[in-house]
Amino acid sequence: MNTVNPNSSITQKLGAVLFADVVGYSRLMSENELDTYNALKTLLSQIEAACARYQGRVVEVRGDGILALFETATSAVEFGVELHQISAQHNDSGSDQQQIKFRVGIHLGEILIDERGIHGDNVNIAARLQEIAEPERVYVSSAVYDQVCNRLRYGYEFLGPQHLKNILSPVSTYCVRSEVAGATLAGTMRPDAIVDLLERPDTPSVAVLPFSISGGDESDGWIADGLTDDIILNLSKFRNLFVIARNSSFFFRAQSMPPKEAARKLNVRYIARGSVRRSSSRIRITAELVDANTERTIWGERFDRNIDDIFDILDEVTECIVAATAVMIESHERQVMVQAVPSDLEAYGSVLQGQQHIFKYTRNDNRKAQNFYQSALERDGNYARAAAALSRTLNLDWRYSWTEDPGSAFEQALSLAQRSIELDPTDARGFGELGFVHLYRKEHSAALQSYQRALALNPNDADMHSDFADALAHSGENETAITHLQQAMRLNPYFPDQYLWHLGGAYYNLRRYEDVIETVNKMNNPTEGQRMLAASHAQLGNMDMARMIAEKHRAAHPNFSLSRWAKVLPDRLEDDTQHFVEGLKKAGF
Repeated sequence: MNTVNPNSSITQKLGAVLFADVVGYSRLMSENELDTYNALKTLLSQIEAACARYQGRVVEVRGDGILALFETATSAVEFGVELHQISAQHNDSGSDQQQIKFRVGIHLGEILIDERGIHGDNVNIAARLQEIAEPERVYVSSAVYDQVCNRLRYGYEFLGPQHLKNILSPVSTYCVRSEVAGATLAGTMRPDAIVDLLERPDTPSVAVLPFSISGGDESDGWIADGLTDDIILNLSKFRNLFVIARNSSFFFRAQSMPPKEAARKLNVRYIARGSVRRSSSRIRITAELVDANTERTIWGERFDRNIDDIFDILDEVTECIVAATAVMIESHERQVMVQAVPSDLEAYGSVLQGQQHIFKYTRNDNRKAQNFYQSALERDGNYARAAAALSRTLNLDWRYSWTEDPGSAFEQALSLAQRSIELDPTDARGFGELGFVHLYRKEHSAALQSYQRALALNPNDADMHSDFADALAHSGENETAITHLQQAMRLNPYFPDQYLWHLGGAYYNLRRYEDVIETVNKMNNPTEGQRMLAASHAQLGNMDMARMIAEKHRAAHPNFSLSRWAKVLPDRLEDDTQHFVEGLKKAGF
């Protein structure tokens, strides 16, 4: 692809190379060749026009792929995000089967240019980044990230060094998240690991890697993910176990690494993993537990059951893993594991499919998750897990104004959390959702009690520790909040930006402004921490920096109101609210 005629005129130039490719193009063409061709032709003309608006040029269009060159990394990333928006608008008028979606990869470096186009290793890197990108996402190299992270108001999820096909050295890669709010809650790897949080705990420690789909249809992935989720949840309830959180375990979904390597990265003793194969009426689950110290499988089992027996399988797999780790569990803790299961298998399936969307933390995925949870409750009105999960989606709607009536969503979240607890008082999630609602209703004692009850039921829930820490900080108990955040980060090494956000808030209340700046600068999302960052710089007298950050915040949130923000903050102590407002005013808000 990149051979160059030695007799042609070649120039070298620094540029940002973008590759975009249609997802599942062969399938689309085989199903409806003429309509796909015409739709893509129309779409490509819109994309080429947009490319010119960002001072780029389309070098080549090959069937379903686009190769474009830009003067700057900033223009290339802005265009990459715009490309997905153009495609989404186009898809609004089409059927689900004829959706045209792209993957995009961008790299910055020196390229070779001749009369036939652009060439070189840096062009290949952009192409390979596109190949590993998720649909409707933009993947960029660290060279691009370094140029845009402080210029563009997107979230940047660090994916670690990626081994790309036919590229000699691994390329540090980031996923651009254009939905700023969602990036705050999405679990993520970080370029600078917080090593001191990763000491192996004294108690038996285990990570449950995502179960894989063996044969069959990849669309059955929700079954494997759901079983993994439930095993993690059930194991987390045992106080004598240290269990890695879901976010961090699921980072290993697409990585086929030996158990010893996964255990080393998470610093745990045991790795549990398995696979799922489903036919029309049967399901086969294989599971094993590996001691990473010896690399020996200390327990393995295969479960062949009717699909209707899925709840019994879950109990068996979890109990066997616990027994294999030789954890002495008291009888009353064993009872905590008995959770209410739905009477309807389809209700359970709806909840598992909802989980596929809620952890992506975007407006559209939150709406899809909401629909699945609502469907589960319609089929089984006593399903506590569905009520708690639906409450969480409504909380997100309220927090990010993802609905036309956030106030109503907030009230519904409260009602559903209360309903979840009534249906199953042993499920920590209902108490966690209730704690969140109480906090923002400024009912601090009730919020702390709800979180304490949730952590008593599930002491290994990393997100619960972080949410509890936030409630503690807003209640004036900042040192205790920091302790819980450290525990959350250890349980969930690939923690979301939200943990850092909460930690920064506790430091700010303690007037530890330099710690705030160091903490917030570790966030992958450069936007949501800007208020705290600007206020801290202002309190330290760094006025030029404070005002520059405030200006960036205005560009991202032009409708931000300081007076409204002061009313929303759920601080128990008025001094804490005024202290933050003071910093923001100094910064120019």
